[in-house]
Amino acid sequence: MTWLMTKYFLTALVVVVVSELAKRSDKIGGFVAVLPLVTLLTLIWLYLEQQPQEKIANHAWYTFWYVVPTLPMFLLFPVLLPKLGFWLTLIVCVAFTVIFFSLFALLVKPWGIKLL
Repeated sequence: MTWLMTKYFLTALVVVVVSELAKRSDKIGGFVAVLPLVTLLTLIWLYLEQQPQEKIANHAWYTFWYVVPTLPMFLLFPVLLPKLGFWLTLIVCVAFTVIFFSLFALLVKPWGIKLL
């Protein structure tokens, strides 16, 4: 139980640090947020929990392919925010990302990359 609580605390700490940095500087907050801190923590947790190397490698592989179709959302969000407000923009961006991800998964499938 202590290990699980440590994981929760450290992972939550990363989110809090990023949000606090973003309050002070848009650029620094964005830079730190774009670092794959959660992914790195996940890889560390998997390694420390003695997961097979194949599982750890697969996590990194799929993380790459899942990030690519989410990137357009970060361009759409600032365009929609002044027009739709925060919550509606968030909902539209999530829906857009799901649709874009589905199309992306179909696009890369012929190359043997199975995301769905």
